[in-house]
Amino acid sequence: MNNQKYIQLNNGVDMPVLGYGVFRVEDGSRLANAVKTAIKIGYRSIDTAQIYGNEASVGQGINEAINEGLVKREELFITSKVWNDGLTYQETLDAYNESLSKMGLDYLDLYLIHWPGEDKYQASWQALETIYNEGKVRAIGVSNFQITHLHQLLNDFEVKPVINQIELHPFLTQAALRNFCADNNIRVEAWSPLMAGELLENPQLKKIAERYNKTIAQIILRWDIQHGIITIPKSVTESRIKENSEIFDFELTKEEVKAIDALNKDKRSGPHPDEFNF
Repeated sequence: MNNQKYIQLNNGVDMPVLGYGVFRVEDGSRLANAVKTAIKIGYRSIDTAQIYGNEASVGQGINEAINEGLVKREELFITSKVWNDGLTYQETLDAYNESLSKMGLDYLDLYLIHWPGEDKYQASWQALETIYNEGKVRAIGVSNFQITHLHQLLNDFEVKPVINQIELHPFLTQAALRNFCADNNIRVEAWSPLMAGELLENPQLKKIAERYNKTIAQIILRWDIQHGIITIPKSVTESRIKENSEIFDFELTKEEVKAIDALNKDKRSGPHPDEFNF
């Protein structure tokens, strides 16, 4: 990977701006091999979740890479998330320990509440604060939180989330939420940055891609990076994993960034956080 870049989180921890996502990738040897391949290519951030049902294979790939001398554990940044059927204080503590056990790891670098759900996240955040204050995780954050949810965390709790991981791509730029996060020193991380492939035939993006002899996916990921957005594209194909990493050898102009911003349609590929019924 060319010149992997890092962003400093609000607690002083450095996180890679480009990570490897495994949403909807089935548990098994194919995923374990893909994780190891991503690490071999140069990825240092791996993102999974309790609900994905694939933490064991993610952990297998990580540990194989470590055991083969490809990387040291402290060079990796591993994220998982607690699911919404277990957001009591004790259930969250138990979920964290279960994730560690499945992955065969002593700690995670980042642990997130996956969805705010029906405002059931307060006890879960208290548990995350406990895990963090006891030094069992390097950073804690949230996923799919709206401004109202973030307001409550900022007003009612001691530890500020370092990350809000949200659906974000050129058709859903989330400007107001991003601005709120920026004002409060919370980093934004994009899930589904390529909109599950829906953007890969867009004519405006295609024109920009042709100027740089890059793919549309690379243009979108570069757009994320230039906005200071952490991004976690998903693929199990080695050539695509490598391609997604090759975004540090060019730079979009301000005009190109604005043109991509203008593609926004407030269009989601996943559920709206305020409408997702748990």
